[in-house]
Amino acid sequence: MRGPHFYPKDETPGCTKQACSFRDNHEKFTELGAVILGISLDSTESHAKFTKNQMLNFPLLSDPDGSVHTAYGAWKQGSTKAWAMADDRSTFVIDREGIVRKICRDVKVTGHADEVLAFVTTLD
Repeated sequence: MRGPHFYPKDETPGCTKQACSFRDNHEKFTELGAVILGISLDSTESHAKFTKNQMLNFPLLSDPDGSVHTAYGAWKQGSTKAWAMADDRSTFVIDREGIVRKICRDVKVTGHADEVLAFVTTLD
């Protein structure tokens, strides 16, 4: 199982809380055979700093041109005209056969990793 989660920006309060929650639950996900991936528009350099500062134990992937965001539909309407489109804080749970089993959109950071973990436990 894979669980890419899309998030707006390294080192921001909500994204840090979300990443640390996945970090803190990493062992439980691993025991279930799940792979956690974080994806944002940030650079690999930014990801390296974020990983080090927060002691993250899962990969962060850089999507600078937004092509992966587009493929997953991980965009939402932006809050201003300057930001017509923005990251949709979202998570996808993909099973071993490559089938998307759950999509969480417009995620609320608090409790989200626990919600995803609970769902993953229901899968084979």
